[in-house]
Amino acid sequence: AQHTPPARPRAEVPALPGGEGLVMVANIGSGTSERVRALCDALPDAEVVECEPGDVRAELEKAAGHARVLGVCGGDGTVNAAAEIALRNGLPLAVLPGGTLNHFAYDLGVEDVRDLCGALERGEGVRVDVGRFASGGRRGVFLNTFSLGVYPELVNERERWSPRIGGWPAGVLAAVRVLRADRHPLEAEVRGRRRPLWMLFAGNGTYHRRGLASGRRLDLADGQLDVRVVHGGRRPALRLLSAALAGPLTRSPAHAAVQVPRLRLSGVAPGALMAYDGELTETEGDLTLEKLPEALTVYRPLPGTGLLS
Repeated sequence: AQHTPPARPRAEVPALPGGEGLVMVANIGSGTSERVRALCDALPDAEVVECEPGDVRAELEKAAGHARVLGVCGGDGTVNAAAEIALRNGLPLAVLPGGTLNHFAYDLGVEDVRDLCGALERGEGVRVDVGRFASGGRRGVFLNTFSLGVYPELVNERERWSPRIGGWPAGVLAAVRVLRADRHPLEAEVRGRRRPLWMLFAGNGTYHRRGLASGRRLDLADGQLDVRVVHGGRRPALRLLSAALAGPLTRSPAHAAVQVPRLRLSGVAPGALMAYDGELTETEGDLTLEKLPEALTVYRPLPGTGLLS
C-alpha cells in the first residue's frame, strides 16, 4: 500500500509560480517525453532541457550555473547525478520521476507531475539525508542504496527471471548463477573484525520490507545508514542462497544488521564491485560510508495541501 512519507524536516524553498527560475534536465533515454510535456503545460515559464543519457551530467552542470532551482526528470541514476551537483552548488532540487526505477521520488512523496508542480508553485520542500562513499580516489553519493559484493548480480538475475518463474524460484536461480560464475566472498575488516563477506548493503535511511514488496523508507532524514551484511561463513553457498531468496532487507541468521551514521571497511581489495543508486564502479582500497544529515533540500507537497489534503 502507498504511504505518505513524513514531511519534516521542512525547508525554506522559493515558490516558483509558472516555474520561473526552474531549469529541468530530462533524460530522454528514460522515456520521459510524456511527463516533460505535462510539466511544460503546467509550468510554462520553466526552462526544460531534454538530452541523451550521455549528456545528462554536462547539461546538469550547465543548468546549475544559472538555475534558481535545479530540476531533473529520469530514473534513480539520473537523479543521483543531479543530487550531487545540487549539493555542490547549494541548490534546491526538484525531482520528477521518469525512469524505470524511481525509488527516491516515490519514497519522497512525488509520484507525478501534479505532485511536483504543486510543491514548486506553493514553495513546499523538505531536507533529506544523503549517503556518501569514498574508496581511494573514488567518491560519490547515494540517495537510495549502496552495496558491495555480489548484490547487484543477484538483483539483476532475480529481476530478469521473476516475471517468468516467480520470485522464490528466481532467487534460487540467481544464487546458482552467481555460484557457477565462480564468485567468492570478499575479505574485509568491519568494526574491528576481519571476515569473508558475500555482500554489504547500506540504505540511506531505514528500509522496511513488507511481505514480497520491495523495501520502502518511511523517513528520509533519520540520520542512519541501514547496514545489512551477508557473511561468508562455513557454508557460504547456503548463506548466499538465503540472501538471494529473502533479500538483504529481511532479518535472518545469514544477515547481520546495524544502523550507524558512519562505517569503515579496511582491507578491501581493489577491484571489488560497488553499486550506488543503480550505478556501478569498483573499489580502490579501504571504504568509508557516511551520512550527510539533512544535506539536500528537495521539493515535495506537504500534508494538508494540494492532492495530499
